[in-house]
Amino acid sequence: MVTRGFQFIAISLVLSTALIAGCAKRPATTAASAPAPTGAAATTGSTGGATRVTPAPAPAPPTAAPQAPGTAARPSLKEFTAIPELKPIYFDFDKYDIRPADAKVLDANSQWLKSNDAQLVLIEGHCDERGTNEYNLALGERRAKSTMNYLVSQGVQASRITIISYGEERPVCTQHNEECWSKNRRAQFLVKPR
Repeated sequence: MVTRGFQFIAISLVLSTALIAGCAKRPATTAASAPAPTGAAATTGSTGGATRVTPAPAPAPPTAAPQAPGTAARPSLKEFTAIPELKPIYFDFDKYDIRPADAKVLDANSQWLKSNDAQLVLIEGHCDERGTNEYNLALGERRAKSTMNYLVSQGVQASRITIISYGEERPVCTQHNEECWSKNRRAQFLVKPR
């Protein structure tokens, strides 16, 4: 009996993970809504041995995420720019933990952000090319979130921070070796005035 219960839980976890992991090939952002599912073609019956297929309805255009009353509008991503004072941090392969050397970089970044509180910050999560697009979007988001959580723990207001994941879509290096891949596994910072 215990084995059946364990099997049921294991199967449920695998199915849940499969459902959560599937997503569109586009950057993941906080407070963004997912696009409507495209659906598959629907079969409507057969006529004389041939199956008639009708196309699925076109997906609805994505809509902006609803804003909570009293909150500021989400900043446009194209308004953010990189500045030399905020340095990127890097991650180990398939990890989103902040490494000790990168914690020092984040400490310096948090000091700058606290002394320049009129700036909003965008944290981009990036991955190397290995792994599926969907997996890398999720990993890039975890990297951006762990970076944001570290900054918040250092006193930077969470309301000033927006995160986005680009997964593997914006590499800084395109060679196929570890030296190059290590440069792509990063979180980088952009700012804009409030």
